[in-house]
Amino acid sequence: MRHLIPFLPKPATVPVIRLQGTIGSGGRALNDAALAPLIERAFTRGKPAAVALVINSPGGSAAQSSLIAARIRRLADEKKVPVHAFVEDIAASGGYWLACAADDIWVDASSIVGSIGVIFSGFGLHELMQRQGVERRVHTAGRSKSFADPFKPQTDEDVARIRALLSPLHENFIAHVKARRGARLDPAADLFNADIWVGQAAVGLGLVDGLAHLKPKLMELYGEKVRLVPLTQKRSLAQRFGLAAADTAMAAVEERALWSGYGL
Repeated sequence: MRHLIPFLPKPATVPVIRLQGTIGSGGRALNDAALAPLIERAFTRGKPAAVALVINSPGGSAAQSSLIAARIRRLADEKKVPVHAFVEDIAASGGYWLACAADDIWVDASSIVGSIGVIFSGFGLHELMQRQGVERRVHTAGRSKSFADPFKPQTDEDVARIRALLSPLHENFIAHVKARRGARLDPAADLFNADIWVGQAAVGLGLVDGLAHLKPKLMELYGEKVRLVPLTQKRSLAQRFGLAAADTAMAAVEERALWSGYGL
């Protein structure tokens, strides 16, 4: 007589997406177009118990942050799959925007979180050009075409227009954080002035849910035999062999500057 083997439930599967680096539209930066196949695979391959995001990002493009977060939420709601975010060194600015796409956010005691703000930066080179006897010649059709030109003196009108551009971006960021974190946020705290917090301080303000690391927390939530499936982006041939074009090299410099702003 054939022995019957009792039904054994399969361990829960959790795809893990690593969101490492700055956020932007080109180079090595995180962006929606490059991440789309990875995110789609995480939610649609098999029957995941959840999706985990491992975040280590100082931020970058507001638009790309919004697009990536929206894609994650759209699929999470459609597939009814919970999302958990785990912060390593930092989830600041756009990095925190991505973290808020998750249903809960977990950090290390030394993780840096926050920077809910928007920045516009550049250089003013007009005085240097004058000292060197260099004349810049620009012809435009449209009064605003040379707006924020670093080779022209900055005017009060320029500053007012930059602030008018930054304000709606900041409001979009704030609305996203409030929509995702809701009543967990400390209503008495000034959370939206681009300050940053470390570990337990961020927990106390409701910006994150607690101190926890990826594997132990997922074992706690989904059982000791939970299966973590890392998903990674495919790198181009040039990236694999370290061949960088000039624009990629410049992107690397900008990325280094963003990390350095947080002492990393």
